[in-house]
Amino acid sequence: MPIQSKQDLKAYLDADRIALKRKGKRPEFKDLIWKFQICMRKREYIKNCKSGIFWNSYEKILSFKYWILSLLCGYSIPLNVFGKGLRIAHRGTIIINDKTQIGDNCTLHAMVNIGTVPGLPYAAPTLGDNIYIAPGVKIYGKIHIASGIAIGANAVVNKDFNEENITIAGVPARKISSMGIKDISERNKRQ
Repeated sequence: MPIQSKQDLKAYLDADRIALKRKGKRPEFKDLIWKFQICMRKREYIKNCKSGIFWNSYEKILSFKYWILSLLCGYSIPLNVFGKGLRIAHRGTIIINDKTQIGDNCTLHAMVNIGTVPGLPYAAPTLGDNIYIAPGVKIYGKIHIASGIAIGANAVVNKDFNEENITIAGVPARKISSMGIKDISERNKRQ
């Protein structure tokens, strides 16, 4: 669900900060990823909740800043695609179609492309909550990916995966494990 109020904006920013493991609410000078995410969330808030001359002017300033940060980071990420708790792991090419919908707590790595099939601009993927997307993943078409799924590096996902809490990988992607991202995270904490 997109940002609909000032309280939503605060909740999204707090969740993103925690996901990124940032201590302060203000980004450090070189922290382009956190700056990008703050700018994105503020633009979403203004687009969804505000109107008038002041807000239109402020949105233009934020839009320019967002464009610069997108260029510096290598991102092509539209507004109102991600739920709370977005974690962009590092800079590098990320391209996402504006019709894509991704739930809360998504971890995203570089060289990811999430889009449509040629000739069908509205046939974009829908991803659930708690999704891990490794480097180089390609996801396309009008498909659904259930919550808790970990997608392995360089996977090409072009069909639905409705079973929650699994790992998928390969070209084309297929289920390779009954462990989802939550299971993998817990196992890594124990080691």
